[in-house]
Parts: sequence; C-alpha cells; structure tokens
Amino acid sequence: MKKNLLLATTLSLFTIQLFSQATFSTGAITVEISEYASLQLFTPDDVFQLDRASILVGTGSASVFDYWNDADVEEPTALVGNPEHSDFEVYGSINNAFSGAAPDVIVSLNAYGWNNGGYVLLKFNIKNNEATPIDALAGLDIIPYINQEYGFDSVSYNVADEVIRFHRGAQTNMGLKLLSAPLASLYSFEWFSDYTVDTSYWNWMNYGSLQPLYASTTVDGPVTITAQAPVTLNPAESFDVYYAFALGADEQTMLANIEEAALKYNGLVSSVRDLPVAGLKLGQNQPNPFAQATTISYQLPQKGQVSLKVYDMVGNEIAVLAEAIQEAGPHAVEFNAANLPAGFYYYTLRYEDVMKTGKMTLVK
Repeated sequence: MKKNLLLATTLSLFTIQLFSQATFSTGAITVEISEYASLQLFTPDDVFQLDRASILVGTGSASVFDYWNDADVEEPTALVGNPEHSDFEVYGSINNAFSGAAPDVIVSLNAYGWNNGGYVLLKFNIKNNEATPIDALAGLDIIPYINQEYGFDSVSYNVADEVIRFHRGAQTNMGLKLLSAPLASLYSFEWFSDYTVDTSYWNWMNYGSLQPLYASTTVDGPVTITAQAPVTLNPAESFDVYYAFALGADEQTMLANIEEAALKYNGLVSSVRDLPVAGLKLGQNQPNPFAQATTISYQLPQKGQVSLKVYDMVGNEIAVLAEAIQEAGPHAVEFNAANLPAGFYYYTLRYEDVMKTGKMTLVK
C-alpha cells in the first residue's frame, strides 16, 4: 500500500519510481502515472520536474477525497495498447476503499501523449458512487520538483493565457491549464508535514480567487491547490475534467506547449462525443459585459435533459435558469443580475452527460 512511505521534501526519484505503474516518453517529456492515479513529469534527460499532481474531490469541510488518505486501486494503471486518440495513453481508476470515508467516488484517469509533444493531457472522470446526490468540487494537489529540487521556486498565474506557471530563475518552466471549465480557485502555501487534512483541503479549494503569485522562501517549496466550480451529480452520474501539463526551457516554450495541448484537447473532445452531442452549442452571453440583464443562448442537437445554472467566482450557485427536458433546436434565457454585485460569473450548461461553461462580466 502507498501509505508505507511518508512524503517528505527529501523524497528521492528512486522512491517515486517504486510506485510508478505506467510510463511513456514522447521524446520531449516523460510521463509517469502511479497506481493511485498521480502524475509525475520528467524532462527527456530524466530530470524530475513534478513530484506529484493528484485529484481532489470535495463535498464538504470533512469530506475531501485525496491521494494520500483515501485512494485505492479500482482498476490497475497500465499503458493502453494501440491508443485510439493519441500516440500514447495510460488508463487506471481509483476508489475510496483505503479510508472508506466520504465522498464515495470512483475516479478514472486517462493520460494522453503525442510524439515530440512537450505536454500531457489528463482526463479525470469523476463518478458519484453514493446513493444520494453530491455537489462535487474538483481540483488538484500539486507539488513541483523543478530540476529535481524543492524550494525557492514561484507559482504565478498568467491571466491572459489562464495558465499556472511553476518556475525558478532560468530553470525549466512547468505549466498547468484547466481546459474543461473555468478555474475558480488557486492557492499555494509552503509545504509542511501532514498538510493533507480534509478541512484544510476544503478551505484551500474554496479560496475563491486566483492567487497571482506565490514565492517560496524555504527549502520545502510550495504546494498548489486548484478547484473549479462544483458539479451536482446524481447517483452513478459522472463528469470529465481535463488538464494540460507542459514543460519548457523557458516560459514562452512552455506556453507554446500548453497551446498545442489545448488544440489536442479540442480535437479529442470532438472525436469522443457521439455525433448528436457534437451539435451542442453554448453561445457567449449578449451583451457582455452587461449592467443589469443579459441573454444566454444555446442549441440542443436532440430532445434531452438540460440544466443551465449561474455561479459566482467562489462556486456558489446564483441562479437556475433551466432545469427540464427540452426540445432540439435553439433556446435563449434571460439572466437578470440587477441585485448582484459587479464581477465575473460563470454559466454552466449540462445536456445529458456533457457540460459546457461560459464566463460573463457584470459591471455597475
């Protein structure tokens, strides 16, 4: 079991490899996925850049599913032979059997890579395995290990490109971008022993804004926690979360690799959907920015169950604009925000098992 070893800042590459279950190298990046669905990254010269990135799923202050306390093997992690959507693929899944604590979720991970690509695309599918609905807050727990060293590195947020950057001087840059939904929360702090506590995770995941810069001041280095807006899941329902990770010799190379990963994401998402669902469209609200009311338009390829909701930056549900079975074709709903404060808001359309999200700006 993975709990035989205590995570520490002196954790060696050898120790990590003891737990690695599947590895591939694109020629520009080496990707390792552990049996508990955590990600490690290396440059082509086998220098460690990422200690761990692992999924978090929270439903309350005492109920956060994480790698260290809860995860156990549901399906063994393994390389996929003859991948359909990429040149390399790893698949595995985890459950909460190690702790048996809430939330009871099953998380499946697909890691996709392409020849000579300096990036990896991660897809987490989060399934509600409980008997009642849950509001699932999804995020990542990230420990950088830039050039195989901890400490004195920085975590910054590039607003224009929506990329989280991990960097130290002129050394390798690592980037992360949430592709499938807006990033709602970003918080970093200095690593300390036993930080993996549900109440702490929950508070960090609900930080509610995007920390622009965190500079590590010790040899321990930073831990970064991300989150998106919560998703309501009925029993046996699931949703997908996509992230791109990339490496680069400098910031511009890393950002170019993130952009390539985003293009692969667009192609992959289109290819894995059924043809009718591919016709689903969610438009930009009009007008945007808006001062009082705005209209959100969308198009359904077939008759189906629809949910359209508005969230604030913290992930609080602000309004339910649609919750019904609707006919195929175009639809438009007015959102009145006269009583709301100025700021950014998100609107999320769910059609059957597909989710699309837009961002709008309220001005006063």
